[in-house]
Amino acid sequence: MGKIEKKVKRDIYRTKIHSAIIKAIAISGVIAVGVVAPNILGALGKAGFINPHQKKQNIKKSLSRLMQHGYVELKSENGQKRVRLTQKGERYAGLLGEGKLAPKKPKRWDKKWRVLIFDIPEKRRKVRTQVRTTLLILGFCRLQDSVWVYPYDCEDIITLLKADFHIGKDLLYIVADTIEYDLPLREHFNLV
Repeated sequence: MGKIEKKVKRDIYRTKIHSAIIKAIAISGVIAVGVVAPNILGALGKAGFINPHQKKQNIKKSLSRLMQHGYVELKSENGQKRVRLTQKGERYAGLLGEGKLAPKKPKRWDKKWRVLIFDIPEKRRKVRTQVRTTLLILGFCRLQDSVWVYPYDCEDIITLLKADFHIGKDLLYIVADTIEYDLPLREHFNLV
């Protein structure tokens, strides 16, 4: 592999990490610095963006670069350092999701439903509210308080959501072939 090929490969890798970090911060609003590397590293590995055996140092380097370029900023809240998106970072996050943070829609629907079921304990009510708000922003349709539906593949974003909110075991991602009486859902998502 020549020098140019190596540089292109390195740039693509770096861009994927940057984009995933921006998406994670945009979805959760804020991330504590102490947990950024382990959570994002695991989520990126599961999403297929990076090799899960790569070191946390790569995430920290990417985070430093994003700070240098003005996409994220470091703030202290309640004695804990947190990372937030700047206005420039919010614009970039919007571009990542074609104007909003939403999973990309393929040209043709595969006729499968993505169902999210979560059971977040009452003592974590704030997180539960944040998850519901995030799902609304992403374009999910609510069937019940803790049951949400989306017609397209969104596993990557859900993996980031689980990592950022620490709700891995409390949220289930299901791919279903059919949902009884799904005409209102198909109309909601313009799939009729």
